[in-house]
Amino acid sequence: MTRPCADMKVLMHGHLDGELDAANSFEVEDHLRTCSACGGEYRRLQVLRATLRDDGLRYRAPDTLRVRILGAIEPAPTARPALATVRWWQRLWRDRRLGLPAAAFAAGLAMVLILPRQSLDLEQELVSEHVRSLMAGHITDVTTSDQHTVKPWFDGRLDFAPPVIDLASEGFALTGGRLDYIAGRAVAALVYKRREHLINLFVWPAEKAGVGADLVQSSVNNGYNTLHWSGSGMTFWAISDLNPAELQEFMRRFQDHLAPQ
Repeated sequence: MTRPCADMKVLMHGHLDGELDAANSFEVEDHLRTCSACGGEYRRLQVLRATLRDDGLRYRAPDTLRVRILGAIEPAPTARPALATVRWWQRLWRDRRLGLPAAAFAAGLAMVLILPRQSLDLEQELVSEHVRSLMAGHITDVTTSDQHTVKPWFDGRLDFAPPVIDLASEGFALTGGRLDYIAGRAVAALVYKRREHLINLFVWPAEKAGVGADLVQSSVNNGYNTLHWSGSGMTFWAISDLNPAELQEFMRRFQDHLAPQ
């Protein structure tokens, strides 16, 4: 059932900020292609967003102000560069507790508030998407253990062909796949199961050609283990509450079966 324009106008803002899941994003895009009124409204929002991000609308505090604040917090015996890298915010709180004048503390705090916003952390976005899929009960769009059904399901839905490998015989059962929307693009999410643990394997084309599978990054984020590697022209991110050793085993098994491209 097609949603009314009023609902779409609400979803437009989330789509513009990259906050919608894949299903809602594709629904918005389909609606914008057929509705000229909503298409015009969306273009207006894009222009407004670009205008608000213009550097001309922002005020950058002069470097001299930073030097003055640092000097009030911890006077140095010798002059320091204006752009020296220091963890001054820790001293800010410490010296406030020791009686730093309120004006200097407030000025320092203001600097914290006006620092440029950091870019979205990709790993955090992936972990959040993993959690969201578990909470919403939307683990798969296509539910099957047959890799020959999952792989063609992505045809026409993505601009690349993700490698789909069945590892059931090695303890990692393929349960299906779904579309996701990560870092502004549609990606494949392959879902595997190890005992009662689910693994979301996010896949999309690698930005740099020739990156090998030996470049592996692993970490823990909000209690979930993450594993990132690249190979055969693809970027892979595995997210799960499975222990790190078995997640590494999953990666090795997957790579062993991945035919060179």
